[in-house]
Amino acid sequence: MPRPLPAPVQIYLDRTKQSSARVVPLTGDASDRRYFRVLPVEGESFVLAVNASPFDYATLPFVNVSELFALMPLPVPKILGEAADHGVLALEDLGDVTLQAHVGAAQAQAHAALYRQAVGFIEVMQRRGRELSDPRFVPYGIAFDVEKLTWEMDFFIKHFLEAYRGVTFASGDREALRAELGRLVTTLAAEPRVLCHRDYHSRNLMLSDGQLWLIDFQDARMGPDTYDLVSLLRDSYVDISDEDVDELLAYFLALAGRSAEADVFRTRFDAMALQRNLKALGTFGYQTTARSNTVYIQYMPRTLLYARQQLHKYPRFAPLLALLGRYAEELG
Repeated sequence: MPRPLPAPVQIYLDRTKQSSARVVPLTGDASDRRYFRVLPVEGESFVLAVNASPFDYATLPFVNVSELFALMPLPVPKILGEAADHGVLALEDLGDVTLQAHVGAAQAQAHAALYRQAVGFIEVMQRRGRELSDPRFVPYGIAFDVEKLTWEMDFFIKHFLEAYRGVTFASGDREALRAELGRLVTTLAAEPRVLCHRDYHSRNLMLSDGQLWLIDFQDARMGPDTYDLVSLLRDSYVDISDEDVDELLAYFLALAGRSAEADVFRTRFDAMALQRNLKALGTFGYQTTARSNTVYIQYMPRTLLYARQQLHKYPRFAPLLALLGRYAEELG
């Protein structure tokens, strides 16, 4: 006997007269959403995103940001239907090949073209994001400010150092670490803000029909112009060489007409990379210890390496390096 479908999935299928469709569970992300591929008897497959609770379709951030990105235009999945009272959103099926998966299977030349395409999307998002600025779109009302960035650094301390690594801080060290991270956060929060996807990495870029598509963009907000580039090029899931990072940053700056900023921009990029990688370690620690999801442990070494590179590259991070190295030897 096949297992019964989750109630929200069955309700959506019943309402849309597709009860005979075959349904395949898909691997989820780090959120509490669940995903299912629906294969109707007739017609094309689609994906159901099942949220943990009902939502108001008119105010759902995913729907709001989808409309904004479509205006740019950026390639995002079409919304095909909903059962908002049961937390269900029906989406265009983009297949199973993420940029992460493609990098693991294709030739380097193919990677280069796709990464240029991904960087080009960031330039479009920033440029068109300025042109389309409107308070009716959710991202323009939220930002990576001091409060948000500080919360992320506290999350790293709590869930990676203390919960995952079992750290007990010596007297005064926790406060000293927060103070050093606070200096980094203050610098980043003061930078001019652009529209950011917020989670722009190789698992949130799908490859379908030779084209990259953006997914998981519901948390888009305003932030530093280096943020999405860091997410893509200092990605916990993919090895990217410094030479490739340099080339792709140069490509971005050329597209934006800002090539003269290369040296300063790289310095700002590296500072953002340090914050972003520490935040990722916090997420991985939380998934492992609080949600018993051990899949992210394999991505910790690469993320620690990226963070270590930034800490050692700039003398201004010496106090932070000393503190972090004391409690996570990979960073020392």
